[in-house]
Amino acid sequence: MTKYRIVHISLLFFSLLFSNQAVAQQDPNFTQYMYNTMAINPAYAGSRDVLSAAVLHRSQWLGFDGAPSSQTFSAHSPIKDGKMGLGFNLVNDRIGVTQETDFNAVYSYAIEFPENTKLSFGLNAGINMLSVNFNELSIFDPNDPEFNNFEDKISPQLGLGALWYNDQYYVGLSVPALLRTDRFSENSVADAQVRDRLHYYLTAGYVYDINPTLKFKPSILLRHVSGAPVLAEVSSNFLINGKFTVGAAYRINSAFSALFAFQASDAILLGIAYDRDTSKLSNYNDGSLEFFARFELFKKYKKMYSPRFF
Repeated sequence: MTKYRIVHISLLFFSLLFSNQAVAQQDPNFTQYMYNTMAINPAYAGSRDVLSAAVLHRSQWLGFDGAPSSQTFSAHSPIKDGKMGLGFNLVNDRIGVTQETDFNAVYSYAIEFPENTKLSFGLNAGINMLSVNFNELSIFDPNDPEFNNFEDKISPQLGLGALWYNDQYYVGLSVPALLRTDRFSENSVADAQVRDRLHYYLTAGYVYDINPTLKFKPSILLRHVSGAPVLAEVSSNFLINGKFTVGAAYRINSAFSALFAFQASDAILLGIAYDRDTSKLSNYNDGSLEFFARFELFKKYKKMYSPRFF
């Protein structure tokens, strides 16, 4: 690790962790969020009408020591003739010497409207586990109180969401973590505290049937958290022959992305995405890479001849 990178990682980490009322690290970004919306909106549970399980891995800022690495695993299924959904969601996020893991059980209830449209309300409840491993740092003074009296923190978590959708469009609004937990508030260092901030998500997308073999879906994600700029991401994807998805995305003032997905079978979807930073960080990393896989167990009498685009 070069001295230059050490300085930048240290500044990033300590600006997050040791300001008077530091804002905890924001939720991780996922370029392929549209394939696993339940990670940010519990109302998505059961919306695919089948048992659906998804796994995603993201390596951010390739070549940058201590850069974020994130993983998600989720599963959900409709119950009660599709009026309800049940599932769970696991998100693991590591940056530098900190590791954060969220585990949530998810429940949704959907109200049906004409033209196969539904309004779904979702609730997630679980725990957040935050750990800081100072052993990975080279500390000049091991007795420095800033690096002592810290223990792993387990906090309760509660979130809400709503989703208005049918096979052609969707609009979602969610706050996946409502509880503002004071991290390490019991430690003896008065200025070494971290407090969670609410993250508000707005997502929307529409599917255009250009011809029988080509669909086009523009979509948008907006995320707001106090103390940070609004994150806005727009994407455009083409579904070809119900098998191949190719697209591009732009995260405002942050990155351009290329996306590709392959519907290997009725049950299996595989995806990959690559981000290239447009900020000054582009001088210090080789971009970000995501891998995604979704497995769905179809009922024999309800085989999906045309895969859902979201």
